[in-house]
Amino acid sequence: MAADLNLLVPAFKEKVIQLLESCNDAGFKMIPTETIRTPVRQAQLWRQSRTRSVIQQKIADLQDREAGFLAQCIIDAGPQNGDHVTNSIPGLSWHQWGESVDCVWIVNGEEEWSVTKLVNGQNGYHVYAGMAKELGLTAGGFWTSFKDWPHVQLHQAANPAGDFTLKQINDIMKERFS
Repeated sequence: MAADLNLLVPAFKEKVIQLLESCNDAGFKMIPTETIRTPVRQAQLWRQSRTRSVIQQKIADLQDREAGFLAQCIIDAGPQNGDHVTNSIPGLSWHQWGESVDCVWIVNGEEEWSVTKLVNGQNGYHVYAGMAKELGLTAGGFWTSFKDWPHVQLHQAANPAGDFTLKQINDIMKERFS
């Protein structure tokens, strides 16, 4: 089931629709898997590749910096296991702001997660990222430190911390998701 694009901020939603149509027209079907993500869901993804000591340190740091709601989201997420999929704690992902989307490439009716598989000499994620860039969006596949090929966001900034203090982010997230 495709994620709901109506949860995205309108300006971004329009660009995502254009991106998906362009990919489809080029023969690369991309289906949105995630748009808005709650802070607890973000915490689950962040926690899944972190040690207990790193998690406890982050919780303490957030509490010390007047971001108790974000700290509580990490606590509420509970223990998680899995691959490293995000560097962003709750509130610091554009997913909580409705300004990013993750998509999966569909090949022969099946989800394809490989960034090396080629169809007609091209990989769907590379096409998707290139078309996103042409639309002025930021594609996670082009990041230098952590490649996130399914991810596209409205902003060039890695996270909202350049626009808001951590306390402001905490308060906005608490208001939106409590």
